[in-house]
Amino acid sequence: MREIDGGICAVPGVRACGIKRGRYGVAMIACSGYAAGVFTRNRVRAAPIEVTIDHLRRSGGRTEGIIANSGSANAYTGVRGIRDAERMAGIMAGILGCSPEMISVASTGVIGRYLDLDLISSLAKEVVPSLRTSPDASSDAARAIMTTDTRVKEIAVEHEGFHMGGICKGAGMIEPDMATMLAFIYTDADVGPGLYPFLKEAVDVSFNMLTVDGDTSTNDTVLLTSTRMVECDPDSFKEAMEYVCVSLARMIARDGEGATKAMEVEVTGAASSEDARRAAKSIARSNLVKAALYGEDPNWGRIVCAAGRSGAEFDPTKISLSISSSIGSVLLVDRGIIVDGVLEEAKKVMSSDEIFIHIDLGAGAGSARSFGCDLSHEYVNINAKYTT
Repeated sequence: MREIDGGICAVPGVRACGIKRGRYGVAMIACSGYAAGVFTRNRVRAAPIEVTIDHLRRSGGRTEGIIANSGSANAYTGVRGIRDAERMAGIMAGILGCSPEMISVASTGVIGRYLDLDLISSLAKEVVPSLRTSPDASSDAARAIMTTDTRVKEIAVEHEGFHMGGICKGAGMIEPDMATMLAFIYTDADVGPGLYPFLKEAVDVSFNMLTVDGDTSTNDTVLLTSTRMVECDPDSFKEAMEYVCVSLARMIARDGEGATKAMEVEVTGAASSEDARRAAKSIARSNLVKAALYGEDPNWGRIVCAAGRSGAEFDPTKISLSISSSIGSVLLVDRGIIVDGVLEEAKKVMSSDEIFIHIDLGAGAGSARSFGCDLSHEYVNINAKYTT
């Protein structure tokens, strides 16, 4: 696996661009291919998701492009929201000269506010002349869909002769079953018509193991598009999909709203893979663990507590727990026995901006990892005044 420059534009056949005006932006991605999507499980599902699902069904998975906006989520907007999302697709379809059902739509921003279609149309017209294949075009598209994000999130790889690139946005309202996140992934690999199983499996070990604040968004969308230009071994494709999705999930964790530290939790020795997932998500989700992370406080009892309430089956007397970072690694609990005299060393380890937590439950061979961040004062500041 070799990382390369260019984001989604590292994939031949992908043109992109984006523009941002204050809190509002429009990104456009043009590429002929076949697409599959994974979407939020929130019962309140945004209009662009309903429209995109319908379009993918009507087109048989064929796609010509994506149009996405930031500033308004177009969620909980009723019949008008559906109509507005269809009009967004029509804007892109008119530009590319294709039927609207060949266009996917995505939105992110404030829930319960209608789209400003005049503004979106105006921004789209500005974007069109800049649709291009250069690496900076991918960055422009990623920047256009940022809300509380503080950095562009993109990656591209070359693997076994094919390319895969992705961009995403996401910083808050992040919880397993995806996040307030949009992710657009492109590849020239041909693994046949069955893209969805590969996407779903990659999402399950990446975005669905990601949490910032425990809230599941109305707009979560991950779209995978393949131009089918390069024959590909399914195992190689699976490997690249997981690599790209996990890399993007880590970027979101590092950029969590107000975050000062990223956290990765690895659970091993679980009775089953599902138990490992439960424990890993419970630890990464715990506000007490997250607050301790922010304060660089090696209060490891909170980690054990979070594992214990996860529903995973294990014997507490068999747990081993360690934390590590670029500074070093510290064993805190060894098969149920507290390790004395290591808290000062643990505090030094926690001064790094990326912390790894490893807990062995001693109950079997199940394993999983989750991704998260600390909980800072700034998270409250951002979300206390988000719409004002």
